[in-house]
Amino acid sequence: MLHFPKKLVELQIIHLNKSQQDAIKQLENAKKDSDLSCQMLAKLCQKIKKNQKQNQENIDNNEQEQAVYVLDFDGDIKASAVAQLREEISTIISAAAKGDEVVLRLKSGGGQVHSYGLAAAQLARIKQAGLDLTICVDEVAASGGYMMACTADKIIASDFAIIGSVGVVSQLPNFHEFLKKHDVQFEQFTAGEYKRTVTMFGENTDEDRAKHQEDLERIHQLFKDFVKKHRPSLDVEKIATGEIWFGSDAKTLGLVDEIGTSDAYLLDKLDTQQVYALHSRTKPTLAEKLGLADQVSTSVAQVADAASAAIGQWLHKFNRAKF
Repeated sequence: MLHFPKKLVELQIIHLNKSQQDAIKQLENAKKDSDLSCQMLAKLCQKIKKNQKQNQENIDNNEQEQAVYVLDFDGDIKASAVAQLREEISTIISAAAKGDEVVLRLKSGGGQVHSYGLAAAQLARIKQAGLDLTICVDEVAASGGYMMACTADKIIASDFAIIGSVGVVSQLPNFHEFLKKHDVQFEQFTAGEYKRTVTMFGENTDEDRAKHQEDLERIHQLFKDFVKKHRPSLDVEKIATGEIWFGSDAKTLGLVDEIGTSDAYLLDKLDTQQVYALHSRTKPTLAEKLGLADQVSTSVAQVADAASAAIGQWLHKFNRAKF
């Protein structure tokens, strides 16, 4: 909407109440076509229909009915899904009324600092717009994933969901000794004392390592401050060790508010509120529709494999040179 992606994004909105009604009708049709062996299914259909009627009456009697909007975020290391998340949030903010609720089903083990910082900032927009934010963690919300989760008014986690990992990690190989052994020189040019500290190919000094560690500590402090801002009652120093906890232990520590699943939470919401699920995806190109994109991907993969093989042969050559 406000951010223009390189590829067109299409948004699908699913009215979950209607979807539930359609499922009930399917059950009723199955009941009509069944024989006596399906009496248990028939009783189930009647019970569901009765509950559905009561739920609709509850909704009709609620003059100031509030809506629930459901989003999904399945995060990779680059938080790539934020491209769709920002569009979905902008759509909701434009249409929702104050007091409406947004439920995010979150799954992420974290990743790049700046990417997850942006994802968390997008969620903060929901609360700034006067909407309630509930985040459900069925499997994992760790590191950058927990950075996102902590922005919620309420965090619900399943019993064995992985929560926490409030820490920062950085690691890289160093090939300096290998290159030196084979008489390969590495040159690097920078402007600014700390433009580059640790490097993969040059010789890292204790000063370089100390500066890199200082940067990590600064990022960690920003992470802790962010969590403290959004969950002021949480003992941040106690949980900011990089450790992870499962749902029930995380609740004891105050990392989450309730134990449960997103399915159970949303099913309860269907009783009294209109629930809408928003799903957006990158609109497929003509080549993708025709299946040509797969051929291109295969060609790229072949080039990558060939490059990898060439690098392997090059390294093997140097290994043989030591004889």
